[in-house]
Amino acid sequence: MSRPWSLFDDHLRLAVRLKPNGGRDALDGIEADGEGEAFLKARVTAVPEKGKANKALILLIAQSLRIPKSSVSLISGDTARKKILRINGDPEDLVKKLEIFLG
Repeated sequence: MSRPWSLFDDHLRLAVRLKPNGGRDALDGIEADGEGEAFLKARVTAVPEKGKANKALILLIAQSLRIPKSSVSLISGDTARKKILRINGDPEDLVKKLEIFLG
């Protein structure tokens, strides 16, 4: 299975499938969609109103990777379940943190 991230010089782009009202805040591993594109599955307790679920996702990713939440931003998917996040920092270091966190 492919990975849900792309590496760039100064950041990493992460594809996420978000489930708002998910009962808890958690990263639930990697899955592929019907076209074989990989996504990180995430769930948050926040509701999908006025960007609350997006803010909760950014906080969850930042806490999981132990980076400032200002390093994480939403590139696309503001109102969709599938989102692309930009995570600023050394991409190799960020991938190591993701792989450790996801097991």
